[in-house]
Amino acid sequence: MRKPVVGVMGGANAADEVLRQAEEVGRLIARRGWVLLNGGRVTGVMEASARGAKREGGIVIGILPDKDDRQATPDLDYAIITGLGDARNLVNVLSSDVIIALRGGAGTISEVALGLKNGKRVITFGLPLGPAFEPYRELCLLSHADSLEQAVQQAADHIQTKPSERP
Repeated sequence: MRKPVVGVMGGANAADEVLRQAEEVGRLIARRGWVLLNGGRVTGVMEASARGAKREGGIVIGILPDKDDRQATPDLDYAIITGLGDARNLVNVLSSDVIIALRGGAGTISEVALGLKNGKRVITFGLPLGPAFEPYRELCLLSHADSLEQAVQQAADHIQTKPSERP
C-alpha cells in the first residue's frame, strides 16, 4: 500500500515562528509514517518542514522549480527537478493527497488555489483567506486549523476516508 503524501506549502521567506511551525508539522507528518512533499529548496517553510520530517526519520520529496538541484535542501530523500519555475506549483499540489498550507505569500496562495481548483483537500494554519475561498469551504475542500496537531488530524481524517466518499 502506498504511503500518503502530504504537501506542506508556505513562504520561502518566513518569520522564525512560521519556521518553527513548519519544522513541527514536518515532525508530526513523519510520526504518522506519511511522506512529506514540498518545494524542495533550502529556504523558508520548505527547508524547515523537510528538516522536521527527517529528524523524525520521515521521507521527504522536493519538487524543485530549477533545472538542477543546487538549491535543494539536504534533507530531501528525492529531488524532482522540473525546470518549470513557478509552474511546478501545480506538480506540488497534484502529487499531494492532502495539503497543509502555512503562512506564505503569492506562491503559497497559488498552491492553495491550484489545489482547490483540482479538487484537493487543503488545510490552512496561520494563512487567512478571504471570502473568494468560501465556496471551497462549503464543499469541505478547505478548512482552517487552530493548531498544527489539528491540521494533521484533519489530514488524517481525509486520508482515512475512502476515495469514493471524499468531496
